[in-house]
Amino acid sequence: MGNRLEGKVAFITGGTGGIGEVACRAFAREGAQVAVAGRRQEEGERIAAEIRAAGGKARFVRTDVTKEDSVQQALAETVDAFGGLDILYNNAGGSSAKDGPVTDTPAEVFWNTLELDLFGTWLCCHFGIPHLVRRGGGSVINTSSIMGAMGVPNRDAYSASKGAVISLTRSMAVEYAADKVRVNVIVPGAVATERVLRFFATEPHLEAQKRAYLLGMSEPEDVANAAIFLASDESRRTTGQQLCVDSGILIS
Repeated sequence: MGNRLEGKVAFITGGTGGIGEVACRAFAREGAQVAVAGRRQEEGERIAAEIRAAGGKARFVRTDVTKEDSVQQALAETVDAFGGLDILYNNAGGSSAKDGPVTDTPAEVFWNTLELDLFGTWLCCHFGIPHLVRRGGGSVINTSSIMGAMGVPNRDAYSASKGAVISLTRSMAVEYAADKVRVNVIVPGAVATERVLRFFATEPHLEAQKRAYLLGMSEPEDVANAAIFLASDESRRTTGQQLCVDSGILIS
């Protein structure tokens, strides 16, 4: 186990699978006390128990990032259990298979996408940043996507929500710098989670897109490592920045 996050308390949303699960385990290995935040209780309890069995400190906190009461309660539970909050990692998010051009996408899909990706991030910051301020500062790590930073067809709702997360990150970075709260955003490309790999396996035309990743498709560990840097004191002078984990797709 490392010590880059020793003594820090981290709240990681979307922690019950995919990138979030890998991040929870990685943060714990670096010494953080981890709140595994998510909706799936069985998976969350299992992940937290496995982290504890490996010598780390973790607990599952049931969280629906789109619900005000749920977010407020989950953060309060985390602070009560661990004594404070130093790292807020807004990893939860997703898109819909019904997303597409603005002229074709149902309004319900648009609003649901913004609710999860943008409002969920905003809500966690709304209730989470005051806890960071009370600790004398900390790190907020938001999650966008290459689709929020470049033009991509057939994903207009998702592109809008993830682009807004980048803008929100910048404004919060300025707003809370005086409180020693750093706010940065990770911008991943496609990441080889089970869900993404299943999707690529059923869409042969995506092979060409895979080749656009100059260094190969990222693994969840690649994103988790970027998050650890932003969570640690190594990034103490870094705020308002986009950290792209995209294997070069934005420059190709």
